[in-house]
Order: sequence, then structure tokens, then C-alpha cells
Amino acid sequence: MSDKLVDTMVHMREQEALSLAEKMLNDGVHPLKVLEQCREAVEKVGKQFELGKYFLPELVMAGEMLKKISKMTEPFVKQDAGQITERTGKVVIGSVKGDIHDIGKDMVIFMLDVNGFEVHDLGVDVPPEEFVAAIRQTQPQIVGMSALLTTVFESFKNTVAAIKDAGLRDEVKIMIGGGTVTDDVRKYSGADAYGKDALAAVNLSKKWVANQF
Repeated sequence: MSDKLVDTMVHMREQEALSLAEKMLNDGVHPLKVLEQCREAVEKVGKQFELGKYFLPELVMAGEMLKKISKMTEPFVKQDAGQITERTGKVVIGSVKGDIHDIGKDMVIFMLDVNGFEVHDLGVDVPPEEFVAAIRQTQPQIVGMSALLTTVFESFKNTVAAIKDAGLRDEVKIMIGGGTVTDDVRKYSGADAYGKDALAAVNLSKKWVANQF
């Protein structure tokens, strides 16, 4: 059934996908498994976009399906999370300059939120100076940067460099993520870590916050 959810989302059958996700949750499928299938579908849509087979309307529709299913899973995720942790952290997150995709970023935000983090979303196509300004204003422990397109990986590096030049690098942990991000990209950018998916990002954030206090 989970493969069917991926298929319906990739082929833009929104009502079918929403009904299927609801049935999976009501049948006891773990909400994180449902979200993982959504992530897989969104990643496939992103690849189709990069290949020129899908266009902005498909990306938007995939994002809308993800948001609706995420909202659907929220009570299940919160119930599963229970008493999360006594120490929650603060995260500044955004899609880097040149990248207008918010699907993966929004999934990370959702998961951080239900796990007790205060999240400041800077949106998409965020220049380095906006990350720097947000760090100064909100004083987070963690900065998250997202990108779907391989063509904007330089923006990861430029943003990390801007944070360093502003004298803030030692104040924050930086994680990057996106469907095509690897540890090689992490090394190139100068970030501290990369999260392969939303759950990995949450676990990484929890670890960093716990070690800081």
C-alpha cells in the first residue's frame, strides 16, 4: 500500500493520495512511515523537474499534497512523540539562494515543530545575509539550509562563509539537506552535518541541543 501512496503522489492523483494516506494512518501504519513515503514521492517529483519532465505546477501540487498529509499525520506524530524532551532548541532554516523549493524544508520544519523545537522559517531563495541577520536576531543553536537543485550547492558554501565572516560560526551548528545532498557536499560547504531526511534532521538537532546544555 505504501508504494501505491508514492505512485499516486508522483502521478498527481491528489484525492486518491489523501484518501490512501488517511486509510494508512487509521489502519495503524506508523505516521513516520507515511511521511517517509511522501518524502520519497516528493524526491521523485523533484527529479522529474530536474529532467524537464515536470514543471512548476507539478512541484506546487506535490508540495500541497505533502502539506495536507503532514497536517493529517500531526496528531498521530504528537501522540507517538509523547513527552518529547525537557530541553528544546531553536532553529533557523531556509532554502538557499537560487533554490525556490520548499517541499523538503517544510517537512523538516513540521518534524522539528512536533518534536518541540522553535523554528524560524526564512522561506526560499534566501541570500547569505538574511541567514546572518536571522542568527543575530533569534540566536538559534542550529541553522538548517535546504536545496533540491545541484546547481545551487555553491550557495551552501557562500552562506557558511558569510556566517563565519560575521563572527557567528562558533555560535551555531549548521546542517544542510536536500534530495541530492551528500557528505561530499557537506564537506565542500563547510557545514557540520547533513540530514538525509526529516527524521535524521530531528535526531541530529536533538543530539546537538542535548550536548550543548
